Amino acid sequence: MSRTEALPAAMAAGTASAPSDYGRGSRRSWIAVFGGLIGAFMAILDIQITNASMKEIQGSLGATLEEGSWISTAYLVAEMIAIPLSGWLSTGLSVRRYLLWTTAAFIFASILCSISWNLEAMIAFRALQGFFGGALIPLAFRLILEFLPENKRAVGMALFGVTATFAPSIGPTLGGWLTEHFSWHYLFYINVPPGLLVMAMLAYGLEKRPVVWDKLKNADLAGIVTMALGMGCLEVVLEEGNRKDWFGSDLIRNLAIIAAVNLVLFVWIQLKRKDPLVNLRLLGKRDFVLSTIAYFLLGMALFGAIYLIPLYLSQVHDYTPLEIGEVIMWMGFPQLLVLPLVPRLMQRFDGRYLAAFGFFMFALSYYMNSQMTADYAGPQMIASQVVRALGQPFILVPIGMLATAHLKPHENPSASTVLNVMRNLGGAFGIALVATLTDNLARSHLAHVKESLPAVSTQAQDYLNQSASMLQQGGSDPYTASMQAKALLGQTMSQQAYIQAYNDVFLIMGALLLIAVVAVLLIRKPQGPVAHDAAIE
Repeated sequence: MSRTEALPAAMAAGTASAPSDYGRGSRRSWIAVFGGLIGAFMAILDIQITNASMKEIQGSLGATLEEGSWISTAYLVAEMIAIPLSGWLSTGLSVRRYLLWTTAAFIFASILCSISWNLEAMIAFRALQGFFGGALIPLAFRLILEFLPENKRAVGMALFGVTATFAPSIGPTLGGWLTEHFSWHYLFYINVPPGLLVMAMLAYGLEKRPVVWDKLKNADLAGIVTMALGMGCLEVVLEEGNRKDWFGSDLIRNLAIIAAVNLVLFVWIQLKRKDPLVNLRLLGKRDFVLSTIAYFLLGMALFGAIYLIPLYLSQVHDYTPLEIGEVIMWMGFPQLLVLPLVPRLMQRFDGRYLAAFGFFMFALSYYMNSQMTADYAGPQMIASQVVRALGQPFILVPIGMLATAHLKPHENPSASTVLNVMRNLGGAFGIALVATLTDNLARSHLAHVKESLPAVSTQAQDYLNQSASMLQQGGSDPYTASMQAKALLGQTMSQQAYIQAYNDVFLIMGALLLIAVVAVLLIRKPQGPVAHDAAIE
């Protein structure tokens, strides 16, 4: 037997004879899973936590609004590159060693972000933070699959649901509160205490394993390079495309070409290699590919809502970041009441129907937001936020179970990678889609309002006369009052155009979620815990 063959065999034998306190479902395993989940929560929270405080960060670093957008983009690009690498590196270095190293590096990068002296330094440190934080997300998912018994996996998926959906919901709220009461630096300091706790939990809960040098030496370099270029450029295109007029920008056009070429090469390389960086052959399995579609649409809906609602409240109603956070949090906290119930419901009902119900509730919440008027502000949005929050737990828990029900143990790292990449990619696509649709539809509605103005000229003239009269009573001279009244009419027309645009976008996103309802219903029913356990063994 060769050295390459002997080492995995020795590791398998070591696993079989491992001490019972490291066994699946043991106390150490649960501690490791909780440590991984806290780490994933931190990484996902940091995607959104800077958004509410971007003005303060930009002012401190002397950056413009457009330059400041790279603070978030750098994190997301690096995170997207790190996720596909996590399976290979964690297998070669061992899950314990890799998680400890990346968590330590994430803490260090967070401290560097807090002491950034200019925009360039902040972007570089945010990229480091995103790269090391990106590894924490898929590995938390993998720990659930590999360290919990089948009958407890739904509980693990429910907890993972907290990280995937609750963290983005409270990110703007927490970020706004920290900045208002302390300073923006605390957005990064806050990672240090839980980061150290994560390291302690992982060090205790995960068994030490040797480095598999053959796995590291047999690196898929071509796959790594094409993946990094393809995913990195695609993320920049999606994040910056709307701000730079999409393909009207040379930068976006060139990056889109680089992304397309490298992603095609990456897929071709992965399908040709016996030991690929990511096993894309999983996408040839019906149940798994349907699950990835559902994950993609979940990412679109989740991050689309987190983008749309703050934009609407700030643009139409001039809400402050903290006021926006107080509305967004209603998409997070109600989940905590429902999540403990989902594992129990999984024992009594078909997971496909629970997931379909969750997506339907999510679609319903979008529909509720598609009927807005000028008086529709934060208090009126709470009902739809609660409906959205109640639906999300019914999605994450069953989908994670359904996606992996027919997979073999050695396929778990790639499955975790693909699912988390698809959710993040869906989020990037969702934000790009809603941002572009909102701007284009608002222009279209405004043009229509201006065209119809002559048909309602009497009402418009009455509005101008009343406004001018009120302004004159306030001290303006007749000419100034007339100009101010016309400006107010223009603002009212623009506001109405944007409200109609937001209504259209919410309706479109709700319709897209109905595709996810169909996708999850087409997944085959799992054969049951016993059959699945047998397949694992």
